[in-house]
Amino acid sequence: MKIGIGSDHGGFELKEHIKEYLKEKGIEYVDYGTNSLESVDYPDYGKKVAEAVVGKEVDRGIVICGTGIGISIAANKVRGIRCALCGDTFSARMSRLHNDANVLALGGRVLGVGLALDIVDVFLDGEFEGGRHTNRINKISEIEG
Repeated sequence: MKIGIGSDHGGFELKEHIKEYLKEKGIEYVDYGTNSLESVDYPDYGKKVAEAVVGKEVDRGIVICGTGIGISIAANKVRGIRCALCGDTFSARMSRLHNDANVLALGGRVLGVGLALDIVDVFLDGEFEGGRHTNRINKISEIEG
């Protein structure tokens, strides 16, 4: 599995922790920026990661801003993205099982590192159940046009 990861300045520190964690687990990743605490615009990084997922450069994405809200909204504007903002492991699990989420959004100023890494684990380990949920995912795709 190959993960695309990106953040604005508000998510930069958490992104660096997640990158180290992925490296320790032997999970390949591509860092789409930002590369410092200097103020930047979160939509730019949400879009980069989302486009990498849709373009199959990576298998899934992780995006991080201060709250996770803005960057998740930006990522979800890319056709084919189902970005889930998760602040707990249950939501992360269900985002994969029922919603086939392909991008995880996190709040760098909201979550502690330990919880964030647990959420990442659950998201990356989860597989879509299919079945009755497939019809619902197809309806979401129809909304995109």
